[in-house]
Amino acid sequence: MTEYGRAVDKVTLDAKRLRALAHPLRVRLLGALRLDGPATATALGARLGENSANTSWHLRQLADAGLVAEDTSRGNRRERWWQAAQDRTELDQSSLADMSDDPDLAGSLSTYLHSINTIHHDMASTYLATMHEWPQEWREAAELSDYRLSLSASELSELNRRIEALVDEYWREPRAGDVEVSTQWHAFPVRRRPDDEADPR
Repeated sequence: MTEYGRAVDKVTLDAKRLRALAHPLRVRLLGALRLDGPATATALGARLGENSANTSWHLRQLADAGLVAEDTSRGNRRERWWQAAQDRTELDQSSLADMSDDPDLAGSLSTYLHSINTIHHDMASTYLATMHEWPQEWREAAELSDYRLSLSASELSELNRRIEALVDEYWREPRAGDVEVSTQWHAFPVRRRPDDEADPR
C-alpha cells in the first residue's frame, strides 16, 4: 500500500505473530533487519552479541510467522541471507485490550512490550552518550521531554491519533543530508500516590 509519500508494507500483530515476537532477541533481530537491511545470521549474531546458531534459530521462528523472509538475491548454499518481510509492525489498539485480557496471550504481549520499551531506552541512552559527537544543529533539533496532562480517555486517544497523523506527514524517502531519526511517543495514565490526591498542583 502507499502511505506517507512512499510505499509502506505494514503487518498487524495477531496471536501467531505476537507469540513469535515474545522474545527480546527476536524483536531486536527484526529491528536490525528493518534498520540496516538484509544480513546473515552470523552477521546479526556478531552485531547483537549472540552466536550464529542462536540467531539462526530465532530467525526461522520469525520466518514461520511471516515477519522475515530469505533474501534469495544474495548468498549461496552455505550463506543464507534474511530480510524483513514488512517495513512496519502495528499493534492494533482495539486488539490490545483483548490480548492483555487473554491468559494465553498476556505473557507474550508483556514480553513484547517490555522488549520494545527496552529498545527505546537503549536508543535514547546511546544518543545521550554520543550527543557530543553530533553537530550543534542536530543537538538543538533533538528533543527529550515529557509532559503531564489532565485528560479523559477519549482525549488521550485523540491526542495519539493527531500525533501519529503529524508524524505520518514526514514519512518519505531519504534525501541527501538526512539521517535516521528515532521518534518515540509514550502516552499512558499515571496513578497518583494516595497522599498526593489532595495536592492541588
